[in-house]
Order: sequence, then structure tokens, then C-alpha cells
Amino acid sequence: MKISPDAFAIQACAEATNMLFGQAIPQTSIQIQKTKKEFKGDLTLVVFPLVRFSKKSPEETAAFIGQYLVDKHNEIIGFNVVKGFLNLSFSDAFWLARFNEIIGNPSSVISTADSKSAMMVEFSSPNTNKPLHLGHLRNIFLGDSVARILAAAGHKVHKVQIINDRGIHICKSMVAWLKFGAGETPESSGLKGDKLVGKYYVAFDKQYKAEMAELMANGATEDEAKDRAPIMLDARETLLRWESGDGDTIALWRKMNSWVYAGFDATYASLGVTFDKLYYESETYLKGKDEVLKGVEKGIFNRRPDGSVWCDLTQDGLDEKLLLRKDGTAVYMTQDIGTAILRFKEFPGLQSQIYTVGNEQEYHFKVLFLVLDKLGYPGTKQNHHLSYGMVELPEGKMKSREGTVVDADDLVDEMDHTAREIANERGIPEDMSQAELQTLFHTIGLGALKYFLLKVDPKKNMLFNPSESIDFNGHTGPFVQYVCVRTKSVLRKSDVSVPSSISTTIPLNDAERGLIIKMTEFKQAIHTAAAEYNPSVVANYAYELAREFNGFYQSSPILKEENATQKQFRLVLCTTTGAVIGKSLELLGIDAPERM
Repeated sequence: MKISPDAFAIQACAEATNMLFGQAIPQTSIQIQKTKKEFKGDLTLVVFPLVRFSKKSPEETAAFIGQYLVDKHNEIIGFNVVKGFLNLSFSDAFWLARFNEIIGNPSSVISTADSKSAMMVEFSSPNTNKPLHLGHLRNIFLGDSVARILAAAGHKVHKVQIINDRGIHICKSMVAWLKFGAGETPESSGLKGDKLVGKYYVAFDKQYKAEMAELMANGATEDEAKDRAPIMLDARETLLRWESGDGDTIALWRKMNSWVYAGFDATYASLGVTFDKLYYESETYLKGKDEVLKGVEKGIFNRRPDGSVWCDLTQDGLDEKLLLRKDGTAVYMTQDIGTAILRFKEFPGLQSQIYTVGNEQEYHFKVLFLVLDKLGYPGTKQNHHLSYGMVELPEGKMKSREGTVVDADDLVDEMDHTAREIANERGIPEDMSQAELQTLFHTIGLGALKYFLLKVDPKKNMLFNPSESIDFNGHTGPFVQYVCVRTKSVLRKSDVSVPSSISTTIPLNDAERGLIIKMTEFKQAIHTAAAEYNPSVVANYAYELAREFNGFYQSSPILKEENATQKQFRLVLCTTTGAVIGKSLELLGIDAPERM
């Protein structure tokens, strides 16, 4: 019987209300939740919505339903009533049967028999004028994990990014390199390409501020100084030359971008992140223009007397949005329209696109989805902006122009170093080579970083504390990794073979029962995380399961258990818990080492 405990309880309670009160209540009206720890029971029926059918008090209604369930269903062995809540206790055999469905294949609890819709997840999408930083990391880890979770829930997922490789910000780095670079390259400097280009982006800002200060000292207003600073005039002229296809400008742009791409590739490899397709703004920024003009012909958009094109969204609760300037040039929204349409054409069957972008762009995506819908493209109502809050440090906000961001590579290196220090304090396996130890420290450090950034609901701003994230004893990635490793260690030390299924007549103690119940919640955790685009659901589930295992490990001897049947059963519990934790970590993009 492959049915979740919640689904079984819903079916049984719907049957009870039908038989007792003569009402065919739809299962969607039956509310089942996990029983609170302070009460006896496994699952709880919320009775209040049912009293209108029973014509009795909540307590009487709960008692009637509870007695019916105990009399009619062997799986339910007891109940208690707390006001309007019916707490149900299920038999050991019921939980052991559910456990048998998980043994050997934790993914079996995820229903992927029916192919669900194809979805695209866009994430990272950096500018090519600076290296990736801490803010990018939250974006990258969110997008990568959501893609993994959606795939686990049965969707076909395409992972993409659009690289912002054009515009005035790119030209700033180019101008600064020409002025101050003296031909410096990644090879001559020993710097990763993205760091080298980022160095000149900071240099541009420093020179810009100095020139502004000089102009203002000579009587110019701040606005005048911003417009007249020579280095900014150079950047604008560079942008014009790029847009006109000037050969030397394009060649420099390609060279510096190639440095950045090589740097990005190295960072993504270190993070364990891949993409199925890359889009470049320089290739897509004009693609929406024709679509907008078609919208004008169809009367969807309106052209003003000055030649500009607008979309009126006032009836949708928004305002009017500019789509083409009066000179016919595209705006950022135009580019996103074209790129979205291009993707629908390139990926037949694509039902929706998930955009992983900070919460400061919420209005932009509301407009984009409405415009696409007005143009008549299918799936646009299912598009989603995976909005996330800012990551801050104890020292405050980060600023790219001033060079005060936390560089992603430096942060990963710092996490690796901290993992090494903590591991040395705790003791590390003496038979591991230096290469194996380096891999271990990177796995722990990166796991700590990913987990810390993913355990918080994406919608919330968060404060990142590196030392707190790598604690082996708190709500951290290393703690969850360590528990997973402990399960593997127990199995290595065992001299008993682990069966592929266990008897449903084995009596369960509270710790064993709690561990099994928590494992049966894995499927729901994944589907909730997929529905909400929220990896923190899986992260917190993994932590709760790890804590549940620690309680079981401390109270229930495994290797020292003398009863052979009981020992085998606990070994199965141990290995299956490790498999479920390992799968949870995998959905977060985190590796579980063999030893720690």
C-alpha cells in the first residue's frame, strides 16, 4: 500500500464522517497535521470544520470519529481528544510498512511516475565587470537547489543564466583598463580574469570620484560634475562605439569578457554548479523590439506622438510602462520580453520560467509577466519571480563600485580554511592523503556556506556569519553532514548484513518510531519546497531528521545490540536515515563525505 500516512488518515477520516454523519465530505475538507510533541499521538485531525455536519460539540465529534477509526481500522490503535483536535496513534506495523517502502531507495517516496511540466530556472546572471560575490552566492545556491528540487518532484528542468555583458557598466572597466592597465592580463598579473576586470571597475569609480571632486571644487554642481567628468565621457563614447560595431572596441570587449568567463567558469566548478544553456545580453537585447512592434499593430501597446511605445497596465493595478524610447531604442524590459519568448521557442513544451532575482526587482517581473500574457504567450501566468532578500554582513552592506564586496572565491577559500582548523581541533582520519583532506575540507566548508544561505526562507533578508555557519554542533551544514557520515561509519563497523526489508512485527521504541515517522515526511518536504520554490523546507527537514537520528543513536544501541533481529533492524534504520539525509543534502547541492 504505497500511500502516505497523511493521505491514509485523510481517507479514513473522510470515510468516518460519511458513515457517522451521513455526509460525503470531500477529502480536501479534511485537515490532518502532525501531532504536537506535548500530546500522545502521531497525526491529528482538526475537528472544528466538521461540527456543522455532526451537530455536536468539537469534543463529542472527535470522540465519535476516533472510536470509529479504532473499531474499523487496525492501523489506528488509539486516540485522545484535546478540545477540537483528535490525536490518532498508529500501530507499529503501519509505520514499519511505510518504512519498508523507503528502504534502499529514499527517492522512491517521490512520485515521478507521471511526467510533469517542463520548467526553466534562471539564476546567477552576473555582470561581466566584476567577480562573483556573496550576494551572487545566495542567488546561485537558490537557483541551483530549486532546479534540483523541481526535478525531484517530477519536472523536466532547464538551468540557464543570462550574462549581462553589455552596457555602460562594462564600458567603465574597459576605459579604466585602457587608462591604467598598461596591457595587464590574467597571465601577467596572476589574477583570475574576473578579478582583474573587477579591479578596473573599482579603479574607474575611484578616478570618477576624483574628477567629480575637482570639477565641484571649480564651481560645478554635483549633477554637472557627474555629466562632465572626463572618464565618464570616455565610457559613454566607448558605449557608442560598441553599439556602432567599432572593430577595436568590439575586440577589447571580447578580450576582457573572455577573461571574465574563464574566471566565472572556475568559480562555478568550485561551487559544483552547472548550466544547460547560457544566454548573453549582447545577443538578446534587441530581440524584443519586433515583438513590441507587433503588439502596437495589434493594438496591445500604444505609440505616443513622440514615437515612444508604452503598455498601459493601469487596469492591472500598475502604471504605464515604457517599452521603446522615442528614438526607437529598446529598454531593459524589451530585452526581457524578447528573451522570454526566445526561450519558449527554443524549448518546446516549456510551461514556465523561474527567475531568481533579488526582491528589488519585484515590480519589474510583475510587469514582464503581464506584458507577456497580453502578447498571448502560453505559460506566462505560471512564470514566477523567485524573489530573495539581501545578504548582509555584521559590518553592513556590500558595495561593488567601492570594492567592499565579499568575493565569492575568497569566501569559499576562507570556509575551506576554517573547516581545516575545526577538523584539526576535532581530530581527522590519519590515513587520509593531503589531496583527500583538501577535498574533505572543501566539502565541509562549501556545505556550511550553502546550508547557511539556504536554510533561511528566500524572502527574508539575512545576516551571514562565517564562523556560525561552520559550527559542527548547531543548525548547520557540517552538523547534518556529520550525522550522515556517522550512519556510514556504523555500517562500516557492522558485521551484520543489512536486509532489503524488515518484518512489520518488530516492536518499536519511541526513538525508532520517531525516526521512521520523520523519514515518511520526506516526500511532503520535497513537494512543499517545489510548490513554494523554497529550499529552506528541505534544509530544515534534513536538520530535523539529523537531530531525530542523534536521539535514536544515543538511546538505542546498534552495534552492541545482542538481539540479532533488533540489530539488523537498527542497522536498516541507520543506513536508510543516512540515505534520506544524503538525498536531502544532494537537493541542496551539498555533498556528504564518507568520513569526517
